[in-house]
Amino acid sequence: MADTLSGKTAVVIGASSGIGLATANLFSDSGATVHAAARRRSAIEEGAEGRPVTAHELDISDERSVRRTLKGIGDSEGIDLLVVAAGMNFPERRLEQLTGESWNAMISVNLSGAFYAVSAALPYLRASRGLVVLVSSVSGSWPDASGPAYQASKAGMTELAHAAGFEEHQNGVRFTAVLPGIVDTPILDNRPEPPPREVREASLKAEDVAQACLFLATLPPRAYVPELTLVPTELQALGKTSTATPPLRSGE
Repeated sequence: MADTLSGKTAVVIGASSGIGLATANLFSDSGATVHAAARRRSAIEEGAEGRPVTAHELDISDERSVRRTLKGIGDSEGIDLLVVAAGMNFPERRLEQLTGESWNAMISVNLSGAFYAVSAALPYLRASRGLVVLVSSVSGSWPDASGPAYQASKAGMTELAHAAGFEEHQNGVRFTAVLPGIVDTPILDNRPEPPPREVREASLKAEDVAQACLFLATLPPRAYVPELTLVPTELQALGKTSTATPPLRSGE
């Protein structure tokens, strides 16, 4: 693969599996110096499959830890690209099942964590006139069965990208919210009823979303994509499910 990101330093958070790991690997294959962070450092090292990806153990809901980790990377190498792909959901997601504790847990990872990362990386992104990609979800825009807490957190994440992009364009920093539909990743196992094999096979793959992130990272600085929606052809279109496939709600 051509070294399209040669000379760039990328930080990918939520890289122990799924979209984050696929993005870290693709960025590395594209020539970037990649720092991948997640709660399970060993999973990053295993998933990188020998690539020169530097793994960091990081809980994105821990503001101090996020700031310490990103400052260390930024001070030593700078930051050109920041991808936040960390996210969570749980089976007890219906409004009547949510508690203050579960609500706060969801917001802390899916929304507050994104803010912590963006805030900590901002000085370095301004210096490099860099790019931030927040991996949100169509669930933040379209009603579905992913649960009010998840949908609220992802809607907030999308608007964080919009507002930050509005403010920071004058500093040369671009922000994109990537909104995937259903992606065949381990988070699907946390659904109250995990989707059957045929639905998983027709879903987006983590590598598809990683390719979208690479597209954004290789655009010229004059080009800015505020929001990119990506859904599986056979299952979803404009928030509706296909009648030719098993019933399915939009991505989570």
